Amino acid sequence: MKEVVAIEGLDAEERELIVPLEANGQRIDRFLATSMPDLSRTQVQRLIEQGMVLYAGRPTRASQPLRPGTVIHVIIPPPVPVELVPESIPLDVVYEDTDIAVINKPAGLVVHPAPGHPRGTLVNALLARYPDLAIGGEVRPGIVHRLDRDTSGLLVIARHDAVLRALVEQQQARRMRKIYQALVVGCPPVRGTIDAPIGRDPRDRLRMAVVADGRPARTHYRVIATFGDYSLLEVQLETGRTHQIRVHLRHLGYPIVGDPVYGPRRSHLRLTRQFLHAGQLGFFHPSNGQWCEFTAPLPSDLSSVLNAMQ
Repeated sequence: MKEVVAIEGLDAEERELIVPLEANGQRIDRFLATSMPDLSRTQVQRLIEQGMVLYAGRPTRASQPLRPGTVIHVIIPPPVPVELVPESIPLDVVYEDTDIAVINKPAGLVVHPAPGHPRGTLVNALLARYPDLAIGGEVRPGIVHRLDRDTSGLLVIARHDAVLRALVEQQQARRMRKIYQALVVGCPPVRGTIDAPIGRDPRDRLRMAVVADGRPARTHYRVIATFGDYSLLEVQLETGRTHQIRVHLRHLGYPIVGDPVYGPRRSHLRLTRQFLHAGQLGFFHPSNGQWCEFTAPLPSDLSSVLNAMQ
């Protein structure tokens, strides 16, 4: 059951759960994180600390053992609005016109603001370069798709609402072409397709994993070079799930070098981030329908690794 309740003049969501027999004795934070996959265990624990979780009508602690039949109320406050502030951050603009901009994002740059990270993002930089970019007043103005903080490469930005809708429709219809380069541990078959659903890792809600009830995800790859125990892959996304390439390649048994979450625990290659670069991007221009294709070479930190291996 879901309701809307008032908290400090804002709308908050209230969820009611009844402890099932199979959860007897389980910790409440673990049970809630499993029962509400849109929340991580850390978020659940934070709600408990804030008194937003009531067990049998009373505030509780994260380690509270459960009794079957007990009612749990979870109050989820509305997201705190993030003030979007234009910032003069250098951008590598590959192409721009009155409708779109194609940006070559460096590793280390977060795409959009989030709680705890309101400044220094690509969105802040875009607002400084394109002051009229406030599409719908959203936190992610113009963002059609995103890259992880430590993944470099190409992104297309919509400069007004009609273009945003058209590009999102292209992406959902899988007519947008996105090709990456990834260096992995091991030597996979020369080419292949990974078709495996992705969702929250049930053992760690901060990670993604291949899970039976996840969202459909499909990745194509081919080997373009080998370096002893390592292989350089060209990877093409058919879908766009969170961490899809990183999760799929790990699932296949060939994790990306330098990936701190899904990669190998040790590597003698000196990398401070995952070897993953969005090097090619293609789409139909939303105004004239012409096919547009852009490329971005490997940044120096990745190309130097390949040069050393060669």
